Amino acid sequence: MPDALDRSPVDLGSLRYDDRGLIPVIAQDAETGEVLMLAWANRETLELSLAEGRMVYWSRSRQEPWRKGDTSGHVQHWQELRVDCDADAILARVHQEGPACHTGERSCFYRSLADG
Repeated sequence: MPDALDRSPVDLGSLRYDDRGLIPVIAQDAETGEVLMLAWANRETLELSLAEGRMVYWSRSRQEPWRKGDTSGHVQHWQELRVDCDADAILARVHQEGPACHTGERSCFYRSLADG
């Protein structure tokens, strides 16, 4: 287990992918902190994201890389990619062009399950 104060860069090979080789990615607006969406990535799409400066996810339905915005124009340029303490989830702090959700909403989290 890494030291609690270890803030060194993480190697993609040390991430904890699930049994399908995927890891969840939370996209967050880099300026406002708003959570925009949850998507999935694998090592290949993370390498593409790092190389291209924009978010590339893994489409579970199409079983291929999904470059966010290729169809809609709503590209996500990442500012920072962070890994959680267990290395099994990624936070992508992004600059979102247009809405993040395919419904046209800014965030995919526009529906309420409960308010407290």
